[in-house]
Amino acid sequence: MNQNLIDKLLLDLKSNDLNIRERATSQIWRIWFWQKGKIALEQIEESERLRDEGNVAGATLILDDLVDALPDFAEAWNRRAILLFVTKNYDRAIADCEMVLNLNPVHFGALHGLGLCHAALGNYSAAIRAFRSALDIQPHAIENQRLILECTARLS
Repeated sequence: MNQNLIDKLLLDLKSNDLNIRERATSQIWRIWFWQKGKIALEQIEESERLRDEGNVAGATLILDDLVDALPDFAEAWNRRAILLFVTKNYDRAIADCEMVLNLNPVHFGALHGLGLCHAALGNYSAAIRAFRSALDIQPHAIENQRLILECTARLS
């Protein structure tokens, strides 16, 4: 990955200009999805198609194979974490989010997902930490701001 470009896009996420933030977000996701090329991207797309059709087992198999074949492909881990979250397998989803963050510490999607998993388990302090970390990268992400307030209210 082109680290100079990523660094510039990460700065753009902090811009007050919505168009700049949206463009940067889109470019970052594109870079992350394309990290391992077209074939890996097609496998992710196939897993998401299967998931959307209700074939969770098929989607899981593709993502399991992908993380086994390309263990340094952060987005494969992230996509599997999302699938695990959707199937309420929160502990495994947390482990996959943590793997994403080991590979890509600025992966705001994994931080958001980590927060969602912790919130689903009632670990509101951990969820708040994850959402705050995501906000450090994407300070204008209103959803993370809202989730912090929601988790804080549940702590009270």
